[in-house]
Amino acid sequence: MEKPKPKLSPKSRNSSKIAPPRPKTSSATARRSRKSALTAYSEDELNEMFRRFEVQRPEPKGELEHVNVFTLLVAVVLSAQATDAGVNKATRALFKIADTPEKMLALGEEKLGGYIRTIGLWRNKAKNVILLSQALLHDYGGEVPGDRDALVKLPGVGRKTANVVLNMFFRQPTMAVDTHIFRIANRILLAPGKNVDEVEQNLLKVIPEQYLLHAHHWLILHGRYVCKARKPDCERCVIADICKAPEKTTDIPAPLVPWEESGLLPTSS
Repeated sequence: MEKPKPKLSPKSRNSSKIAPPRPKTSSATARRSRKSALTAYSEDELNEMFRRFEVQRPEPKGELEHVNVFTLLVAVVLSAQATDAGVNKATRALFKIADTPEKMLALGEEKLGGYIRTIGLWRNKAKNVILLSQALLHDYGGEVPGDRDALVKLPGVGRKTANVVLNMFFRQPTMAVDTHIFRIANRILLAPGKNVDEVEQNLLKVIPEQYLLHAHHWLILHGRYVCKARKPDCERCVIADICKAPEKTTDIPAPLVPWEESGLLPTSS
């Protein structure tokens, strides 16, 4: 005699059903999803934005004058809360006589101060330049290290300063977030963030990899001469049609030509 089959409870009947497989998400799709959460732009828009910046200025350069990596480091330290033009005016004569840590130490803090008096916070900066010169000689044989952790240990050198040196001299794809980049990242919704560290990390994630090396300079120059703090000059903007800034005044992009041919921006940088 066949035994009757045991009755299954509603819970058991439900558990006996095989759940349908979850759709697989590719790693590329996951990356796109994470990126879209950090920026208001699609990948195509990001690529087009930085493609245009590259056409404008294929090899962008910083505006701080220097003769080697040591003078670059000093110039960046001096540029905190000061204009590049003001720093250049002060350092042209300085770097002619003190372009190495040894020469800077020989000059001394008091004489160094005489060269940089026109720069804001010059007393503290003079002290830091002498101290970092001593540290370079003592710890690195007079050479500027190409490592962020080592750089930020030097007196007067913060993360932004280290990133500038690593980018400009050591050709590393870093993002030094200054007031211009912080403003643009938030204004045009490129990589909004509450502080410079957050903006830095977001920019590194959303900017297409092939454009990262020069992105730092492109954004600084764009913020300095076009997307200005008080009043953005949207008529001169080559990404006006792509830009998602709520306050932009036009959707018509400026002609995409090299800056030297546009007649709109300085050519000395």
